[in-house]
Amino acid sequence: MAYSYCTNRRPQMYTLGKKLRFSLFGKSHAPCVGCILEGVPQGTPIDLDAMAAELALRRPSKGIGTDRVEKDLPRIVCGITDGKADGNPIIIEIDNGNVDDSKYLPFIETPRPGHADLPALLDLPKFDITGGGQFSGRLTAAIVAAGSIARKLLEAEGIQIGAFCRSIGDVEDTEDRGMTDARNSRKLPTRACTEELDSAMSECILAARKDADSVGGVVECIVTGLPIGFGGIWYEALDAELARAVFAIPACKGVEFGKGFGITRMRGSESNDAYRFDSDGKIVTKTNNMGGIVGGMADGAPVVFRAAFKPTPSIGAKQETVNLKTCQNAELEIKGRHDPCIAPRAVSVVEAVAALVLADQMERGL
Repeated sequence: MAYSYCTNRRPQMYTLGKKLRFSLFGKSHAPCVGCILEGVPQGTPIDLDAMAAELALRRPSKGIGTDRVEKDLPRIVCGITDGKADGNPIIIEIDNGNVDDSKYLPFIETPRPGHADLPALLDLPKFDITGGGQFSGRLTAAIVAAGSIARKLLEAEGIQIGAFCRSIGDVEDTEDRGMTDARNSRKLPTRACTEELDSAMSECILAARKDADSVGGVVECIVTGLPIGFGGIWYEALDAELARAVFAIPACKGVEFGKGFGITRMRGSESNDAYRFDSDGKIVTKTNNMGGIVGGMADGAPVVFRAAFKPTPSIGAKQETVNLKTCQNAELEIKGRHDPCIAPRAVSVVEAVAALVLADQMERGL
């Protein structure tokens, strides 16, 4: 089977899912990044315009993001014929516009704090660190491309996914938010839910950039339309599979569902989500402290989870490190164009990962 037209040998694959099987390949400064998506039913319409729109949301926003230009034009190698899945694995490649690795050569001797450089270098030749290598957030472009296909499979069953920035730095959105808010965030650079929050979050990001520094953020994701009982138990639990996949996104350092760690400060009489029948005879919950999942399965309430993303580790400020060649302590300053906050770009990635997990569980009949 053809697997990639941008490499001369079989690339390292990173795989998610069982029936809707997603395999990621590529490196930051290789000719391309890409993916193989297996299990898409033959005849499924593939909306390439929707894929392009999702990829556009992942690009850096002018002002608060890096100045580099990312076109992210997906190339369909195979699996799609006349706008529909043809039953073969769908292979998508996205060219890397900048493959100059000269700026990264010093980090072979002086690994960057906060990056995977040190453990990767000590595990050579399995990994490389050019531009982050296979650890780079650049690979998330392929995740977003495949996620757009998974999203359409879910939408056909009435399942919707939306995400937004709950906080950036010390600027936090404290209001209850729903799917409409998440959808509206697509219009704003920081992926905040209101223009006021967008302005405050932008100021926070720009202040960090002025100091040659960076800030982190929290992305909240909402899923609606899941029937009661959707999901599995133990290692097939809906929250377990979502958490595993979201944690794999570069820079993610925490995942929580519903009230998360805050639930430990509540009593059971407060944390339990009471069940009631609504006027249409449908079972609903009065609250959503559990984030829509109990026992690994959906309870009918919206699934709500949050992912914490660390401050961008590539910063212009001087940092302490070690020199692996001289075995001496050292300092470094990272040059180049880097996002002072990656949380706004991570929103589309979180949505895509959630779509891939949910579509796979749906295809497995969980």
